Amino acid sequence: MSKRIIDHKPNILIQKDLSLQRHLGVGMKQKTVFYGTSNLCLFSKTSSMDQTQSTPDQPSSVPPSQPKRKMTSMIAFFSKVSWKFKFQKQESSKNVFFILAERARDPNAKKRHLAMRGLGTMACEAPDQVRKHKKIMLDLLVHGLYDPVSSEVIHESMKTLTIILGKIQGKGLGSFFVDITLQIRTLLDDENDSMRYLAFVLLGQLAAFAGWKWKKFFARQVKQTRDSLLIHLQDRNPQVATACKTTFRACSPYLKLRNENSFRTEEDQRNPKLSRQLSHYHPELLQFFYANKIL
Repeated sequence: MSKRIIDHKPNILIQKDLSLQRHLGVGMKQKTVFYGTSNLCLFSKTSSMDQTQSTPDQPSSVPPSQPKRKMTSMIAFFSKVSWKFKFQKQESSKNVFFILAERARDPNAKKRHLAMRGLGTMACEAPDQVRKHKKIMLDLLVHGLYDPVSSEVIHESMKTLTIILGKIQGKGLGSFFVDITLQIRTLLDDENDSMRYLAFVLLGQLAAFAGWKWKKFFARQVKQTRDSLLIHLQDRNPQVATACKTTFRACSPYLKLRNENSFRTEEDQRNPKLSRQLSHYHPELLQFFYANKIL
């Protein structure tokens, strides 16, 4: 029985072909016969049974192009779905905003409260809608801030205002700045800890956003709230006290406290102009400076 010897490429190319076939999952019986120094190889042809059947432990081979096609089609499908969902989300958020705007002026206090809470959620989740309908939303919140019946509506309005003022950075407040400032002043001494906390936070935000237009007006308002600022520096609630300290620093330029750091050195204490500078400050304010070692 004669053996047919076939000349092949060098051993390196044969190994590459074999590794490629193993990667594709094609079963192949291999026989290697070495004849002395000739190093020739004899391969038997792959049987049709080995190509079509696979062992139970081994999964059937899949052409490499098929998963790529499936992956491409899945990506295209999900991109269409996500685009459609995004479009529907924008449309639905627009509809929800106008529904909340209608509920915010409802005679029922519970509905007004829930509407204010919904506006706060929308301010976090859909800031684009806030910028687009900024004036309408500010009008609703200021209206809720002056709610004559429900303290819950006032509380939710304050929470949402802190979010929106942070989003818009005080731009485009207009006359709403005056309305918010006047009402916030009345809430600094509220019995509810949460109301006081939000009032001080809002006052600190307004101090940062006053600008040249409302500078004189805000300075007058801060001077009128000076006693509340000093009292609540030692508020029974530590969170309120912290918020008050932060607001006090923000409002210090409006209390003529720009040079308070210069009072700390001994040279400035010996300065003859110091007594004249101190004469312009309120006695309680000076007491606060001494208690906190500012003087």
